[in-house]
Amino acid sequence: MKHESVWARSFTRKEQKTIIKRLIPYAMEFKGQFITAIVFALILSLINIALPRSLQYYLDHYLTNSNTTMNMILAFAGLYFLGTIIKAATQFIQQFAFGMGAERTLERIRVELFKKLHTLGLKYFDNVPAGSIVSRVTNDTKTLFDFWTLFLTIFVASFSVISAFFAMASVSVSLACLTLIFLPVIFATTYLYEKLSSKIYRRLREYLSRINTKLNESLMGISIIQQFRQQKRITHEFEDENEAYMQMRFKMIKINSLLLFPIVTLLFNLAELVTLTYFGVQGLDNFVKAGVIYAFLSYVQNFFNPMTNVMDYMSVFQDGIVAGSRILKIMDEKTYAPKQNEESDAEITAGRIEFKDVVFGYDEDNPVLKNINFTVEPGQTVALVGHTGSGKSSIINVLMRFYEFSSGQILIDGHDIRDYSTAELRSKLGLVLQEPFLFYGDIKTNIRMYDKSITDEQVKEAAEFVNASSFIEKLPQKYDSKVFERGGAFSAGQRQLLSFARTIVRDPKILILDEATANIDTQTEMMIQHGMNQMRKGRTTIAIAHRLSTIKDADLILVLDKGNIVERGNHESLLALNGRYAELYRMQSAQTQGQGA
Repeated sequence: MKHESVWARSFTRKEQKTIIKRLIPYAMEFKGQFITAIVFALILSLINIALPRSLQYYLDHYLTNSNTTMNMILAFAGLYFLGTIIKAATQFIQQFAFGMGAERTLERIRVELFKKLHTLGLKYFDNVPAGSIVSRVTNDTKTLFDFWTLFLTIFVASFSVISAFFAMASVSVSLACLTLIFLPVIFATTYLYEKLSSKIYRRLREYLSRINTKLNESLMGISIIQQFRQQKRITHEFEDENEAYMQMRFKMIKINSLLLFPIVTLLFNLAELVTLTYFGVQGLDNFVKAGVIYAFLSYVQNFFNPMTNVMDYMSVFQDGIVAGSRILKIMDEKTYAPKQNEESDAEITAGRIEFKDVVFGYDEDNPVLKNINFTVEPGQTVALVGHTGSGKSSIINVLMRFYEFSSGQILIDGHDIRDYSTAELRSKLGLVLQEPFLFYGDIKTNIRMYDKSITDEQVKEAAEFVNASSFIEKLPQKYDSKVFERGGAFSAGQRQLLSFARTIVRDPKILILDEATANIDTQTEMMIQHGMNQMRKGRTTIAIAHRLSTIKDADLILVLDKGNIVERGNHESLLALNGRYAELYRMQSAQTQGQGA
């Protein structure tokens, strides 16, 4: 049997109520705006009763009276015009107050969602596509605006329907009661629409998320797509996703076209027919005033029009329920970043690191680190060596607290790593990645990372320390030079030097280098290596080594294979051992000589 996504099934009535109950608290902070909108909706319903009644009185008592004067006509016209102005002002205040409340609510939801994302661990982002997350923060939150609008529409409709019924009853009780026979049909239609549309809207959101994911993937990998001539394939895949989305939209349009506006319009026309027939039959025996007929038809219109609006917004309701559930799914996510003792005042002073029987896996059934044991004394450099998938990056990930390890213990200066606050760890552990990320802005901002406590002089000192100043000073605007998205205007080596400066300006006790020279050419590597050597002075360093020639001076080299440390020692002792490390070193040396030849 084909697997069906959870988003493909309909929401039960209980699930819908739960989603609504959880969304309402976000709006309570702005209840003043919503209450104002509701009060003016009530006033509007009363105005909608008063205006037809006044026109009825004028028609029956003055317009058909031969004694009517021009002054009376002008007076009524002026009063009726004033009434319409008051109605328009009331509608404006109602819509404005509600719109402000809804926008403020969405702003709060968007901020809370953004905050929540930054509390989640990297494991969550490993499993959820970026496009799906973007879709929830942007598209889904925007959908909730119209979702809140439905509630205002329901309030307005409730006031209008009740007031219109009593107004009809004041003209004719029997005809007003006769109009009520149309309500069961409207309720049945609403129930049927809700049942059919819920599944469609869930699928629509899923397909839209897939489109966003595909678009995000295409933009992120545009260079690879062009390099390997994958334009046709990626376009075809996008067309397939877009076609699936369009077909679901067609289904939605069919249901909306059949069950929403046409049904209510049909019932309204039937109600008008019943009204005219009723007064027509009465007119056979008694004279029926034109104003009475006009007033009753106006009340019938006030009775059905709000229902039409509610039915129109039923599609929005279902869309909002789906959007709300997707947002709440992130809010309920429990894949948090590893917990630290945020109340701790413990400080990292020396930088001694100790791994004791550490076990870790990205999923519980497949450990990638198996009983890892090693010690790094303050000021020492430990290099991690091994093939791809051996566990090098995983050691960095658990040390940086990006992931939680399963068992064992990691100690820094004799204290469990969990006993330090997040702020202390982030300030004392400096990380340089293989692919440095630069933010849109300028060079000095990227080095100080928006920390206003870091002065321009400290920024320059850090750049000089790692030899980044050698190219910065040659730029026309120097440290004020613009950095475009991802630092595309700079070479890989320049971006790496900027990341060095960014790290060193905070003066970390522990330095972690994740294959910092992996994508650097040999000539640039010499400059990078100089920067790294400067950074390592007086600091405990753990370095993932891509090129073994860069870590020959390391105090300890750990050779990993399938999550185990299979060899350990310094460069000379490992060469003498003539094992895995010696084999890797000889292979790289041969490649280097071959390239030189």
